[in-house]
Amino acid sequence: MARAAGRRHNDTVTISTAEADTILADHFAPWVQALKLSVTETGDRHAVLRLPWSDELTREGGGLSGQALMAAADTATVVAVSAARGGFGPMTTIQQSTTFQRAVVGADVLVTARITKLGRRLAFVDVVMTAEGEEEPAAHASTVYAFPG
Repeated sequence: MARAAGRRHNDTVTISTAEADTILADHFAPWVQALKLSVTETGDRHAVLRLPWSDELTREGGGLSGQALMAAADTATVVAVSAARGGFGPMTTIQQSTTFQRAVVGADVLVTARITKLGRRLAFVDVVMTAEGEEEPAAHASTVYAFPG
């Protein structure tokens, strides 16, 4: 696994938000980069990304599209797992289940990915997506990632 220059915290290696933003720039397809996601926080077992509001990401009716939210959840999972492992390494989505609970209109979305189990071969992550300024989630995702090798 390629390791970023992580920092030690409570006997685990994490990555900075700047290192996480570099992961976004170096390892994601141009269409994901077009979402303009930014990393606002990283920790031992979590990451928070911001999905900025964009009229280009809306669906009929003016709400943020589910596809954009699902891509943001998937991307936040990669950042959270990279933070927990001390840097980016090969991984792949093997499952993602998303529920949409309320529309997001005209607001950025905070995407919080929390690792519930990190093993040698698999990671299980819960992702909560909340419109900025709101308390109730707009969407929730459960993801499972595999590490090849």
